[in-house]
Amino acid sequence: MNISSIFARGAALLVLAGALLPMQSGAAEAVDSYPSKPITIVVPYAAGSGSDQWVRSLGQLITKEYKVPVIVDNKPGANGFIGAQAAARAAADGYTILLGGQLTHALNQLMFKKLPYDPAGDFTPLTLAFKTYNVLLVTPNYPAKSVADLVAIAKKSPGKLSFAAGTPSTRIAAEMFRQIADIDVLHVPYKSTPPAITDLMGGQVDFAFADPVTAGAAARSGKLRALATSGTKRMHDWADLPTMDEAGVKGYDWSVWIALYLPKGMDPALTNRVNAVFRKALSTPEAKEFASKNSLELAPTSSEELSRFQSAEVTKIARVLKAAGIEAE
Repeated sequence: MNISSIFARGAALLVLAGALLPMQSGAAEAVDSYPSKPITIVVPYAAGSGSDQWVRSLGQLITKEYKVPVIVDNKPGANGFIGAQAAARAAADGYTILLGGQLTHALNQLMFKKLPYDPAGDFTPLTLAFKTYNVLLVTPNYPAKSVADLVAIAKKSPGKLSFAAGTPSTRIAAEMFRQIADIDVLHVPYKSTPPAITDLMGGQVDFAFADPVTAGAAARSGKLRALATSGTKRMHDWADLPTMDEAGVKGYDWSVWIALYLPKGMDPALTNRVNAVFRKALSTPEAKEFASKNSLELAPTSSEELSRFQSAEVTKIARVLKAAGIEAE
């Protein structure tokens, strides 16, 4: 290579480096200044739902700390499809975030043959936000006073007991119980939790799993009795109630979880910055107080940890669905 060629190559490299410097500088500035404008959180549920109330509370904490508005954009319907699609199409600049979780990023891909979005490929995991757990319920006069009693009754009369389920989550909670305890019980489907719980109170079915808010109201009124919770550790507001594992259903672990997602194509440094902003908000006393009052367990993670958790949840749910003979529609 002659001297002129060397100089020409050097000049080209200098031009390229000069062109890249502003881009790198701009990217670094975007990270350092985040958040500098309104943040939109897309919620695929109706205003007033539990998740909607939680994210509005979180938004207020971020506004208080960083002096930027947090806009909650409710896009309910179609099992979360509408909201997930909208968030997936947003710019990868950290200012549009999806409130997703078990439904949008685990159940949907297993319950439907075709999705209008890719739960893994269309998003950048941001952080796991919280978990909550189901509660196993029977009527006050039901002969089973414990989970062990319920298992014994089911084994004595195979195929005679029935359970109500008004959501995919509570259906899977019951199916997991059935599979691990090796009992033969019948599923009675409902369109939502309220009518399922009403029929349980009326004795039309033998047991059901429900969210802790619904279960708490029923238990406090004396209309139902709680036997156990579905997590791996006791819930702070159900401290006297054993977990399913403690009650003898060894290896039982079922949670309902909510997480935050960014669009795909995010700069890793910016993802880490957004993650830090939201994890800081999740660690505040106000966030912990809200969680305590609403039977939630705060569970912030890194982006990578959420990705691994999500993958493990999909595998676990798929195994339960296959054993139950539940196929995608």
